[in-house]
Amino acid sequence: MKKAAILLADGFEEIEGLTVVDMLRRASIYVDTISITEDYMVHGAHGINVQTEDLFEEVDFTEFDMIVLPGGMPGTTNLNEHAGVKRVVRDFAESGKYTAAICAAPSILGGLGLLKGRRAACYPSVEAKLSGAVITRVPVVQDGNIITSRGMGTAIDFALKLVEVLTDKAKAEELAESIVYG
Repeated sequence: MKKAAILLADGFEEIEGLTVVDMLRRASIYVDTISITEDYMVHGAHGINVQTEDLFEEVDFTEFDMIVLPGGMPGTTNLNEHAGVKRVVRDFAESGKYTAAICAAPSILGGLGLLKGRRAACYPSVEAKLSGAVITRVPVVQDGNIITSRGMGTAIDFALKLVEVLTDKAKAEELAESIVYG
């Protein structure tokens, strides 16, 4: 079974984070919600509190096939200020494991130099932070093992792309049909 780790920081965009969790679980992909704070309860950007399964320090990230970074503010800033998050993201990207980010979170990948020469999408106001990236304005883009998306309005497209890369296109299409998407 494929496994995805979604990192949640106080101020994360709830729709971006929870849509991914929901859709991957519907596709029978193991998803671990991981708090980067010292508390299992993470506070979303719009007042929705989420109980995570694990704390960052409790997780063996080598067990995962994908890492997912939801955007939102100040969630993206909080993810970016966490040294462990940046270490794990760099490890995933450089080892060829799937590294996914949506909205403002691709700026973390840009700041780490992981997007140089790659196609990427993000929230319009953070495009300048995607150092060296070829900016695309499509809902979701995959360039090798890096998957990025523009924002809350593209969360389902993003989640379906993650399902596709962890399973196959047929499973993603079946899931889209089951939720009456598109």
